[in-house]
Amino acid sequence: MYLGIDIGTSAVKLVCADIDRILATSSVGIKTSSPQPGWSEQHPDLWWKATTDALNQLAGQITMSDVKAIGLSGQMHGAVLLDRDLHPIRPAILWNDSRAVPECDELRATHPQIGRIAGVLPLPGFTAPKITWMKKHEPANYSRLAHILLPKDYIGLCLHGELATDTSDAAGTLWLDQAARNWHADIAEATGVAPNWLPPVFDGHSVVGTVTAQAAAETGLKPGVPVVAGGGDAATGAVSLGATEPGRGFISLGTSGQLFVADRRYKPNPECYVHAFAHTLPDRWYQMAAMLNGARPISWIGDQLGLSAAEVVALAETVSGDRVPIFLPYLTGERSPLGDPHVRASFFGLEDSTTRADICRSVVEAIAFCFAGAAQSFGDTIDSLPELAAIGGGSRSDLLLCLIAAVTGKPIVRSDGADAGPALGAARLAACGDSALTIADLADQPPTTDRFEPVDLAGLSERLERFRRLYRAVSTAY
Repeated sequence: MYLGIDIGTSAVKLVCADIDRILATSSVGIKTSSPQPGWSEQHPDLWWKATTDALNQLAGQITMSDVKAIGLSGQMHGAVLLDRDLHPIRPAILWNDSRAVPECDELRATHPQIGRIAGVLPLPGFTAPKITWMKKHEPANYSRLAHILLPKDYIGLCLHGELATDTSDAAGTLWLDQAARNWHADIAEATGVAPNWLPPVFDGHSVVGTVTAQAAAETGLKPGVPVVAGGGDAATGAVSLGATEPGRGFISLGTSGQLFVADRRYKPNPECYVHAFAHTLPDRWYQMAAMLNGARPISWIGDQLGLSAAEVVALAETVSGDRVPIFLPYLTGERSPLGDPHVRASFFGLEDSTTRADICRSVVEAIAFCFAGAAQSFGDTIDSLPELAAIGGGSRSDLLLCLIAAVTGKPIVRSDGADAGPALGAARLAACGDSALTIADLADQPPTTDRFEPVDLAGLSERLERFRRLYRAVSTAY
């Protein structure tokens, strides 16, 4: 039995699985703080507390001593900043934080080839510009900085006591030379980072440590259990679906959203804000469009209206038509394909007759429209893909998957355990590290349970064009 731990933005999710099926799951929610406009932070200790709580939940379903190996997954790009004693200096600065816009502009100016080296142009959500920001604005904290980790790697440190990361999470920092799959010293230096602040980089299935006696006492896990490096949530989500070889692609509908295409070659396309990153497995890369506002707008509007996410979608299913308002879902700016950290969300076309159901429908449609833009940014790269699999909490919505199929022109398929996604992928990497699976086995795809064909939904293409025109108009107003 293998354990996958996924450090998400809204929850820590755990999956226990054998080599071909999920045995048990648990989840504990976590909160994000925004102490200033555009800031997004979580303290690393919240992740560890949520992890131990989720493990306690899991202990009621399985025998913890049966866990043979552990894999890690997590939200990418977060800056976990540690002192010499390996204690967090401040809350982690997350992937959807937009404070470091000027630092990105400086990095583009001084390193015009960075998009070709790091696989994407600098944007404030990435890890590197956050360090330059801290050097300027929090010099006392910067003076204490001795180590930088990604979110999942902090949980690894708590479990096994080592400093380590994997290629896919390192890929999302801007410090990784994607082709060489190792740190780029010049980019690190340009952002105020000493090379020894960065952890060693491993393949995702590599064992990087074992559960310590202290971690065992806190978690109920058995001491000495191997822990593999794991991967960023995009890459582990890919592993859960077998998207490790060319011709495989998927969409992820978590707090953020991704459109992911696997490859055996490094193919940078920074001008369209398509990310070209190292995969968590050796000799593999991927291209990805990353949207900061995946399924998050559904839970956001639910919070405002006193509805659950399921109730938002259920209301959205009851209406359609031209009188539904247009919603720009950019609650935290946007990355792919706009590269616009300044844009914010807005409704257009509200009327006296607008209902809660109309508002819910406009929010769900807007998420699909973002995926239409992402697919367009790939050019002909995804033309040959026969279908796109769907994972993440948003994949539970038939309506949303139907809409995405319609606007992208690609069939969308769903499998059992789709909402487990990255945590399941982390468990599979753990099984590979324990030699229960091979790297070739990780390309196995789960059987499809539901398929959504692209169909011409009345008025949807016209509403998509209005959505695009609205963004162009709004983008001139700030």
